[in-house]
Amino acid sequence: MAKIIEVNGNLPKISPSAWLADNSTITGDVHIGDESSVWFNVVIRGDCNTIRIGKNCNIQDGAVVHGTVGRSDTLIGDRVSVGHNAIIHGCIIEDDVLIGMGAIVLDDVVVPSNTIIAAGALVSSGTELKPGFIYAGTPARPLKSLEPTKAQVYIQGTSAAYMKYKEWYRK
Repeated sequence: MAKIIEVNGNLPKISPSAWLADNSTITGDVHIGDESSVWFNVVIRGDCNTIRIGKNCNIQDGAVVHGTVGRSDTLIGDRVSVGHNAIIHGCIIEDDVLIGMGAIVLDDVVVPSNTIIAAGALVSSGTELKPGFIYAGTPARPLKSLEPTKAQVYIQGTSAAYMKYKEWYRK
């Protein structure tokens, strides 16, 4: 069973339709929406700020979601995929976004809808992003515009795949 920890009077609120891996840890002021999934070794620490995760999201293996005390809440929209070992820290991720494996998105960033953050990218604090692009590198810069067919394959396709994968683990 996932480790759910109350911190400072805040107990995480998790939709009954969400799926949590047995070794995930979720603490404090966290809300996880309908049909979302939290995978193995994920840590979501709402101890020093608010964390909201929307519907049909997947937070993949080894990812960390946190924030900086007194600075920024961490808000994740609907149909967002956060890749393996990514770090999401004090930022806003709008609907229909793919965060690649090992990517880092830091405080005060807004990742707009229909955007991909490539594997290993570093989106440094306060970086301004435009929708409809793939961002890559350290620091992250626009790599190229995101064609609608590629958005369908990568963003919506990953979200749909994880909706299926979580059902494999439900018992």
